[in-house]
Amino acid sequence: MLRNLLRFIGCVAATIVLATLAPARVSPASFLVPDVAKAKAEGLVVFYTSVDVSVAERLARDFQSKYGIKVQVERTGSERVFQRVGQEMGSNLHVVDVVNTSDAANFLVWKNSGWLASVRFEEIERYWPPQFRDRDGTFATWRATLSPIAYNASLVKSSEAPANWADLLQPRWKGKLVKAHPAYSGSEMTADYELMKAFGWTYLQKLADQKVMQVQSSTEPPKVLSRGEQPVMAGGNEYVVFQLQSQGSPLVLVYPPEGTPFETSPAAIFKDAPHPNAARLFYQYLFSRETQQLLVEFGGLRSVRSGLKEPANRVPITRIRLFRDDPQGVLKTSDEMKTKYAQYFGT
Repeated sequence: MLRNLLRFIGCVAATIVLATLAPARVSPASFLVPDVAKAKAEGLVVFYTSVDVSVAERLARDFQSKYGIKVQVERTGSERVFQRVGQEMGSNLHVVDVVNTSDAANFLVWKNSGWLASVRFEEIERYWPPQFRDRDGTFATWRATLSPIAYNASLVKSSEAPANWADLLQPRWKGKLVKAHPAYSGSEMTADYELMKAFGWTYLQKLADQKVMQVQSSTEPPKVLSRGEQPVMAGGNEYVVFQLQSQGSPLVLVYPPEGTPFETSPAAIFKDAPHPNAARLFYQYLFSRETQQLLVEFGGLRSVRSGLKEPANRVPITRIRLFRDDPQGVLKTSDEMKTKYAQYFGT
């Protein structure tokens, strides 16, 4: 079941099928309708997330404005979220209501541990393709992230810019690359796993020989580029590049012909959430058409929900060759990835 749930595309044709998928026919009998009055009485929802803080805080403000319920945002890297949840649950502490990380493997662990609530919302079952929502209703892909190459056009001529992953290994880029760290960033863990599957461990080892500037979160490399501290991004996310471009930053995205890492980023409600009604209302809000469109337009993120509009100035996901997203593979390889990464990069 999980293999079918988490299987993703490795080519453009499969992406087109997802993008044009018609809404599913669903029975409304089992759908959850949050109790707004009870949610307002609870007055708070605690949200652990790895999404960029500007996006998380915008969502929190909009939700509070709409319902009068405060959202306590706890933003950090996916691997830190995963560690924190494990520590709290191990101590029988129930703090978090709703969680989102960019490491889909986290949700396999939490589901198998029996920590996630099973909830069914009409919006999710109608507009999310089956491979992006858990059959048991414990999690669904709230957002999606791409990890392409990027460069600062003020520092790099387009004719000299890297066009593929092998180009990053050229001597000219030694000491001029920036990359996020997979021990902190879930999306970077997935991206590095996909690069390793495509090119082998030797690719990451050769990349490390380039004396790459290391930062923690995948949200940081685009900001490093924008500040002119490094000219090229070898590992970071697409959506912050979009945000910075909208502010006038001269960043350029490169989608290598071999493929671009793609990371699903689920969300879930914890079974023992301290604010269960507010949690369900917030979860419904996160997956609403309004919020999904906001993620795309304001956040620069990708959504797997059918029926949304992409900004005209962006390359449609249907035209980008993507590497296969494989949370089960990440789960099995994460310890080895961290060990080898530390060995190669010295961090």
